Amino acid sequence: MFECYVPAHAMMPAPHSHDAFEETIYGLDGVSTWTVDGQRRDIGMGDALCVPRGAVHGFDNQGTEDAMFLAISTPGVMRPDYFREVHAVLAGSAGGPPDFAELGDIMNRHGLTPAPPPAD
Repeated sequence: MFECYVPAHAMMPAPHSHDAFEETIYGLDGVSTWTVDGQRRDIGMGDALCVPRGAVHGFDNQGTEDAMFLAISTPGVMRPDYFREVHAVLAGSAGGPPDFAELGDIMNRHGLTPAPPPAD
């Protein structure tokens, strides 16, 4: 279980899936927009969303206010190291695009499978 702070207009992790756990998202503040298997849904304070195992999903905050949500993985195999490693890559990008290959490596090491880019 972890809290995730999502600044307004922030870059979010690449869409991905995970086969080892499902994830329940509970909105704490602001609004984040989630896409799960192609379906978009806004999650605000008090809203909840279940992301089943294997579902390709991602989120963003295109609003003008920061957002925060609680994510609960079942079983609890996700560890804080994942978020620390991703943060380090994003912080090291100095406002430019992050190293997407490195982010993909981090995701794979922690049981997340990056989704292939959408077809044009």
